[in-house]
Amino acid sequence: MSPVVEMLTSPLMQRALVAAVLVGACAPIVGTFLVQRRMALMGDGIGHVALTGVALGWLVGSWAGVVPNDALAVPGAVVAAVVGSLVMELVRERGRTSGDLALALMFYGGIAGGVLLIKVAGGTNANLISYLFGSIATVSASDVWLTVALAAVILGVGLGLRSALFAVSHDEEFARASGLPVRVLSMLVAVIAALTVTIAMRVVGLLLVSALMIVPVAVSQLYARSFARTMLGASVVGVSVSLVGLVITYWWDIPPGATIVVLAILVYGAAAALRPVLRHPAPVHDPHPEVVDDVLLADEPELARD
Repeated sequence: MSPVVEMLTSPLMQRALVAAVLVGACAPIVGTFLVQRRMALMGDGIGHVALTGVALGWLVGSWAGVVPNDALAVPGAVVAAVVGSLVMELVRERGRTSGDLALALMFYGGIAGGVLLIKVAGGTNANLISYLFGSIATVSASDVWLTVALAAVILGVGLGLRSALFAVSHDEEFARASGLPVRVLSMLVAVIAALTVTIAMRVVGLLLVSALMIVPVAVSQLYARSFARTMLGASVVGVSVSLVGLVITYWWDIPPGATIVVLAILVYGAAAALRPVLRHPAPVHDPHPEVVDDVLLADEPELARD
C-alpha cells in the first residue's frame, strides 16, 4: 500500500481532513466580515472566552459522571463562545472607550476562568493544551458531525445573507437608513464568528484561530477587486493551507495548528512580494472617447495640440 493511500484510508486522517476542509472554508468567510468591520481580533477574544466554556463543559461532565470527562467540552465552548460574542457586540455598541476595557476584562477573564475551572473539575492545565493549540489526533466522529452541522449554519448565514451582512459591516448608518435590521445582522455576525471559533479549536486551537480567520483574507485582499472575490479567494487560501498543513503534520511530528498558521503567513508574504508583478493596474475607461480631453494628468505625456 502506498503512503498516500495509507494516509487517505486512515480513519484518523479522514476525520481530520473533513474538519480541516470545513474549518479552512468557514473561518475566512467569517473573517472577511470581521476585517470589513475592523474587528480582526474579535476571534481571538472569543477564543479566550470559549476556553472557559471548555472547562465548564469538563466540570459538568465530571459532575454528571459522563465518560469521557471532556465529552461536553465542545458543547460548553459553543455556549460560552456564543454568549461571549453577543456580550462583545453589545459592548461595542456602547462606545469604544468603555468597550475596550470591558473586552479586555473578558479576554483575560476567559483564560483565567478556564484554568481555574479545569482544576475544580479534577483536570490539569495540560488538558487544556489541545484546545489552546489544536490537536487533530483528538478529533472524534462526534466532533466531525458537530463540525459539519455548525459549518452548514456558518456557510448558510455567511453566504445566504452576504449582501446584507456586507452592508452592515461596511457602513452601519447606511444599512440602517436602507431599512436593514442592523442589530440583528450584527448579532448574526457575532454568532457565526463564535461558531467558527469552536469548530476551529480542534484544528488550529483557540489561541491561533483568529489567524486562520484573518490571514487568508489579507492574502485575498492583495488581488481581489470586490467583496465577493475577496471572500472566495480567502476561502480557497484557507482550505489550501489547512490541507497542506495537515498533510505535513502527518509525515512529520509537528503541531498542526502552528503549521497551518505559519503556512498562511508564508503565503501572505509570497503574495505581497509578487503583487507588483502579478497585479496590473486596471485600464482607465474613458466614457466619452469621442471628446478630446482638455485636462492633462501629471504622469501623462502632453497631448499634441492642433
